[in-house]
Amino acid sequence: MRKLPNEQLTNQSEVDGDPADGPERTCILTRRTAGRDALIRLALGPDGQVAPDVRARAPGRGAWIGVDRPTLEAAQAKGKLRGALTRAFKTGDLLVPDDLGERIEAALRQTVLDRLGLEAKSGNLISGSDKIEVAARRGQVRLLIHAADAAEEGRRRLDQAWRIGSDEEGSGRQGLVFPLGRTILSLALGRENVVHVAIVNGAAAARVGHAIDRWRAFLGREAGLGAAPAEATNARDVNV
Repeated sequence: MRKLPNEQLTNQSEVDGDPADGPERTCILTRRTAGRDALIRLALGPDGQVAPDVRARAPGRGAWIGVDRPTLEAAQAKGKLRGALTRAFKTGDLLVPDDLGERIEAALRQTVLDRLGLEAKSGNLISGSDKIEVAARRGQVRLLIHAADAAEEGRRRLDQAWRIGSDEEGSGRQGLVFPLGRTILSLALGRENVVHVAIVNGAAAARVGHAIDRWRAFLGREAGLGAAPAEATNARDVNV
């Protein structure tokens, strides 16, 4: 996951007691710190099983990771993840599921889909190429999202309209590419054939952009252009 240029290395603990306690956490694999929203919390259940807690709401103690899925799975295959979790939770009586990376990805994906659904219900989201193009040229679009299977021509047309409406012609600014195709977007919004989505509220754009960036970062992809900035730790900084 990504790292800010001025990221500070501190001695913050990698384990917390209260999920809302403190502004920063330390990745148990890289030992680098970042804001809680940039990392992914792992919770230890009463049965000793480690589970993703991407919304940082589960009770009890949690450990934090700031790496992408390939790096996490490499560390798990070499036993380094279990060792880090054992040190973080101060117990060897824990179960790390073999598909932990898949579970984290699924949880991040569901968080994005839930967020999109909430913003749609709040009236902060519009779909349909023609409606989006009009809103974009009027400067009303705060975040533009394209399904992974969107046609290149359609993406270019809406990107251009967004740049014009934002007075950013020539900037190369592009919409954020959703990691999945139109079928998933359509299901999340309860609409048919959703290929492009526009967020027309600034705070909503920050929420959606951040959620998608976290998902994309865990997949090992760069954050999308136009998405809300978020701190994260560089996956390449862990030696697995």
